[in-house]
Amino acid sequence: MSAVAEYMDRALALARKGEGRTRPNPAVGAVIVAGAEVVGEGYHPEAGQPHAEIFALRQAGVLARGADLYVTLEPCSHQGRTGPCADAVIAAGIARVFVGVGDPNPQVGGRGIDRLRAAGIEVQVGIREAECRRLIAPFAKHVTTGLPLVTLKSAVTLDGKTATATGDSQWISGPASRLHVHRLRDRVDAILVGVGTVLHDDPQLTTRLPEGGRNPLRVVVDSRLRIPADARLLRDLDSAPTLIATTSRASSETVKRLGRQGVETLVLDGPNGRVDLPALLVQLGQRGVQHLLLEGGSGLNNAMLQSGLIDRMMVFVAPKLVGGSDGFGIFAGAGVLRLADAPILTDVRSSRFDDDILIEGEVVRCSPA
Repeated sequence: MSAVAEYMDRALALARKGEGRTRPNPAVGAVIVAGAEVVGEGYHPEAGQPHAEIFALRQAGVLARGADLYVTLEPCSHQGRTGPCADAVIAAGIARVFVGVGDPNPQVGGRGIDRLRAAGIEVQVGIREAECRRLIAPFAKHVTTGLPLVTLKSAVTLDGKTATATGDSQWISGPASRLHVHRLRDRVDAILVGVGTVLHDDPQLTTRLPEGGRNPLRVVVDSRLRIPADARLLRDLDSAPTLIATTSRASSETVKRLGRQGVETLVLDGPNGRVDLPALLVQLGQRGVQHLLLEGGSGLNNAMLQSGLIDRMMVFVAPKLVGGSDGFGIFAGAGVLRLADAPILTDVRSSRFDDDILIEGEVVRCSPA
């Protein structure tokens, strides 16, 4: 591994400390190197705080002059809550800048790199580009479309079942995998489930980590408001806000009851008396949701897939076998009839959590069948 890649990996590790905390900004990490010594580093912790480059420059002080800057995202060139980072880099006397990926924000869009080069600074772009692009994917989706990035998370047995024929699904994945999911919940902005999951599992949809964590917005798709009044989602509203997407088929009295409990409902009429899922994503995007974690069940998963609304897949495969032709899968209902029409994944990667294998990938073609 080259030294350039190693320093960018360090910047990526720093950026991940702010992941899920910087909305509406992206997570960014920066490292300043003089000779072969790291003299400054930083990350963007939250909106309104200095950007990663500023923290790194402050730490480096006079040692920044003539040094190299490694930053996961193109330095900004516009005035937001803080000043342009490109100007600060120039003023500090940085000699070279290594950039992971250009900024997808139309307000920046290469202008930061252009400003650095115009000042005589050598700039190289594309260092660990895939990893940097993956890190800012929720921000990139939201800043360019107004919509959240949707990650479908599921756990399946080796023969592709999410539950047995009786609906038993606890637990397919092991403790290490489930801990990883809670770390993911701590970083996303919202979790989306269908009312079937609420009726069957009565989930909390909260973040439960030994060190604590942040609870995302909980969103339930419930066309007829069948959610029980004593559902755990409704009993602990102080721990996490809850939003229910429904239709005009729902009882107005139930809407009022939920309102008295502190639950917001959205009426979004779609085809066949169901919730309009694209409209729901628009609503969530307008509320600043950048990363939405889809946790099913299978009916909602398939509706999202067929509507072309899934951006990323995250599937834990456990070394267990259900067997038989019964049982449940990730998706329910009609799928594509030809493999040529099937959505495909790119940037596929895998990791191991004890005996479970996590497979992840970006959905690059996900259109209605």
